Amino acid sequence: MTFSRKILVGLGAGIAVGLFLGEAVGPLPVIADGFVKLLQMTVLPYVTVSIITSLGTINMAEARSLGIRAGAVLVSLWGIALFYAFLFPLVFPAAETASFFTASLLEKPPPFDFVGLYIPSNPFHSLANNVVPAVVLFSVVLGVALIGIERKSVLLDVLSVVSATISRATRFIVQLTPYGIFALAATAAGTLHFEQFEQIQMYLITYIAISMLVSLWVLPGLVAALTPIPFRDVLTPTRDALITAFIAGDLFIVLPILIESCKELLAKYGAATERSKHLPDVLVPASFNFPHTGKLLSLSFILFAGWFAGSPIPVTSYGRLAGTGLLTFFGSLNAAVPFLLDLFRIPADTFQLFVATSVINSRFGTLTAAVHTIVVALVGSAAVAGTMKIEARKMIRYLVITGVLTIAVVGGLRVVFRTWLPHEFKGHEIVYGMTNLLEHDPTVVVPQFPPEDASGPMLDTIRSRGTLRVGLVVPRLPFVFRNGRGDLVGFDIELAHLLAHDLGVKVEFAEWPPDALGEAVAKGLCDIGVGGIPVTPHQATRTLFSEPYIDETLAFVVKDYLRGRFETWASIQAIRDITIGIPPVPYYEQALKARLPGVPLREFTLTQDPLSDAAGFDAVALPAERGSVMTLLNPQWSVVVPQPDLLKVPIAFPLARRDLEWASFLNAWIELKRRDGTLDGLYSHWILGKNPGARETPRWSVIRNVLHWVE
Repeated sequence: MTFSRKILVGLGAGIAVGLFLGEAVGPLPVIADGFVKLLQMTVLPYVTVSIITSLGTINMAEARSLGIRAGAVLVSLWGIALFYAFLFPLVFPAAETASFFTASLLEKPPPFDFVGLYIPSNPFHSLANNVVPAVVLFSVVLGVALIGIERKSVLLDVLSVVSATISRATRFIVQLTPYGIFALAATAAGTLHFEQFEQIQMYLITYIAISMLVSLWVLPGLVAALTPIPFRDVLTPTRDALITAFIAGDLFIVLPILIESCKELLAKYGAATERSKHLPDVLVPASFNFPHTGKLLSLSFILFAGWFAGSPIPVTSYGRLAGTGLLTFFGSLNAAVPFLLDLFRIPADTFQLFVATSVINSRFGTLTAAVHTIVVALVGSAAVAGTMKIEARKMIRYLVITGVLTIAVVGGLRVVFRTWLPHEFKGHEIVYGMTNLLEHDPTVVVPQFPPEDASGPMLDTIRSRGTLRVGLVVPRLPFVFRNGRGDLVGFDIELAHLLAHDLGVKVEFAEWPPDALGEAVAKGLCDIGVGGIPVTPHQATRTLFSEPYIDETLAFVVKDYLRGRFETWASIQAIRDITIGIPPVPYYEQALKARLPGVPLREFTLTQDPLSDAAGFDAVALPAERGSVMTLLNPQWSVVVPQPDLLKVPIAFPLARRDLEWASFLNAWIELKRRDGTLDGLYSHWILGKNPGARETPRWSVIRNVLHWVE
């Protein structure tokens, strides 16, 4: 059996075992991780020695030619990658979407440390911490310096022996590939939860289709069109490395194999001279540090996120996206993507979608990156050696086939998505499908509470009465509202149930008009008020407040196309042609007028829906936490938190009778709920839209779902 067949058998067997056992794959994840680390073990030493040796054997003129011609090849591949990345929006239908509040709305992405990534102040630290760009730069500097050394043959002989030793060790480790692939495939097939990809299936399908087109035709076809190497032989000698990189999702571990395979191809087809046949030793490691085609295809996620968030990036901004993406993608994608999302004012929480898709996309992106590396090595070496030729017949054939395949893939995806995978935003279902997180007694709502003697302490009155009287305003998303089943739910509703339970009494709710609840609490008509009530100086003069149980952040809910005008307080000050609505809260009005002198503001009533067309607002000042929930019901609006300073507003319970003993008890109770995690759990559920108490459904498997051998 050939080695490639062994790898394919290992892959198939691993998938079968993973589907059979599911999450019960046992020690296989440890074996998979160990195999990847074994492959990584020899890569950096091999890269360092190869670059120094290869550069040391050429002269300065050849080094200059190498940089110019290989650089031209790399820039051409960048152009191809950007072209295909910008094709993605052509397949997406029109869509609306929004999301719950996320803390990333308040955060700034960390700055990209280009200098720290590429210039090693301590090369040994870079070697020890796998900082590949810095290691390569260090190796290049040593290799270039070695060019002019008279007795360099002494060192080159030693380095050649070291390189041969590392290569031999690598070949030994590679023999374990079928077993490592088995463990990797079983782990992936047994633990990946595919249900989470339902809402992003369009992007997944598009990314897979286009990355396969680029990997299996566009890039290898380019090699066949420009060099003597035929198309069928571009991928054949490297298929073992490509399969390994795809399954492991790691290009780095197969660099030595790709180098040797490319050198064999160049020698077989006479695409390199005697002096240039070792150029892959330099080109492959060096190109690893520049954005490759697989990474640049990830720019498509920024376009997808804009479409998904209902704020598509205009074609006129593609040049800006391409230039910024090239610079930021020199570093980690996990740092670059949030930066680009923020730059184009796309909700930062869409980064979670990128993380979810990367479980699958990273493997196809790695495959594309591996083919990209092969193209750089083969075409770059041929360009330096002078064997690269542009023949009209070959190029026309290549361009025609590429155009036909591209149109077929993009057009086919467009038809499929519009026919069988229509995108339907379900914001109303999400919000009004929410239920209370914790188990409570049935919620009792009464018309009004009867008056009672207010002479005794509140705690004694509540206990003797046997009920906690809670006044509320409906709706106050996400603190108090009625869900699709008509149940009274929300953050404050759950807190009221918990408070009554800890007091050992029942709880009753009564509704007041928005402008009357404060007075009702002050007069003792109810024990506490709920509804996400902010603590403001005006309110504090009328009633006693508990300690805050959460803080909200003042923000603006704006129409999508206006987001860019609300990025900073300074940019908002320049606005004169739109209408900004503010709630009838004197504290909000004072704070906004202090930050935005001269900006026209118009108050809306508490019974009014400020996001409705009838209200006539272009932007509304609301807390980001509750504004995010409102955008789920109005997806054509977005939440923007102006920078640089944040305005925090505490949320607390107004209390009856100004009873300090009652306030002291409630403050202690709130602190206990903060420390035992209750407040965090409710915040995660009602504000962030998560369900922290939910039990994750086990991964589907034959042993569990078909044979029922395990629970």
